[in-house]
Amino acid sequence: MSVPFEKQREFFVGIDSDGCAFDTMELKHKECFIPNIIQHYGMQAISKYARETAEFVNLYSKSRGCNRFPGLVKTFQWLKKRPEVAARGWNADPPLGLVNWLGKETKLSNPQLTEAIASLPADANDVQHLRQALAWSEAVNTTIEEIVHGVPPYPLVRESLERLKPHADLVVVSATPNDALQREWADHDLNRFLRAIYGQESGSKEEILTAAQGYDQGHVLMIGDAPGDLAAAQTTGALFFPINPGREEESWQRFSEQGLDRFLQGTFTAAYQQELLDEFDQCLPSQPPWPVLAS
Repeated sequence: MSVPFEKQREFFVGIDSDGCAFDTMELKHKECFIPNIIQHYGMQAISKYARETAEFVNLYSKSRGCNRFPGLVKTFQWLKKRPEVAARGWNADPPLGLVNWLGKETKLSNPQLTEAIASLPADANDVQHLRQALAWSEAVNTTIEEIVHGVPPYPLVRESLERLKPHADLVVVSATPNDALQREWADHDLNRFLRAIYGQESGSKEEILTAAQGYDQGHVLMIGDAPGDLAAAQTTGALFFPINPGREEESWQRFSEQGLDRFLQGTFTAAYQQELLDEFDQCLPSQPPWPVLAS
């Protein structure tokens, strides 16, 4: 992480933003990310399938909530397996330069992508792909700033943060760019509950949670709506409370009435954790609902 984090309270709670604290996932992907994918990658001829595939990758599957750049590559990978796309003769090979960059970089953000472009010879094979990805990503940010306004937090988010603040260091742990996070949490006066906001520029969610040092076992919790949030929690030994996709209001009510007190009182047992994880696992499929070409 670019900024060291110092413990102030007995507990630590990491909170994802889009789709977890705010109902912004559908709005951002359907109105901002996907139209720009179609435009910047010339997918007009397969726009129906591109939209459906990108929604599956980013909203309705176990890759939900992944960083935008791996999500873009995953969209290409699934499109390449669609018989409808193959029948139209559209080349769905993932941009190799972007794939190569993802294999080397953990801070998957526009500034790091800009640095990668500057570090390569102007005629390098990867540069064109990286420039295209950066242009797409910058257009996404511009569209989000224009469109995403006035989306309040889910019911009981504010109340939960208020109850947690005296006991826990509250930190946003997100794959969203920092500027958008700062704007969205400030717009609803939720930033006053937080110790810090860490977006994609700070590194992976695992790296951010790893920086939460000095807390006792069972005193670190990640709240998230995506399998990537769970993976970050499990990798770093944190507890995990899922905000189940499609049942967000119900999940926050359960956290407010049950999970929050269990966490602070030390009764967030292994059996209770497993009960939550079993329900969470059923929320999102790993395979799409359409036919897939054999590899």
